[in-house]
Amino acid sequence: MSDTSERNLPIREAARLMGKSDQFVRLGLQRGAFPFGTAVKVSTQFTYYISPKKFYEYIGKEEPIE
Repeated sequence: MSDTSERNLPIREAARLMGKSDQFVRLGLQRGAFPFGTAVKVSTQFTYYISPKKFYEYIGKEEPIE
């Protein structure tokens, strides 16, 4: 497994791996429904962070090695 301490999994990639829409992942993060990331409102927009390690654990798949 690669070092994921400083990386952020993009919303689009997370949505693709989950078989869901980008908006589904964004709303889930905004509502605190997922244990693998967070959404922070900065001014009028949200900024998102997804931990690759926690995300892959959540979906039950091995994180790809880069």
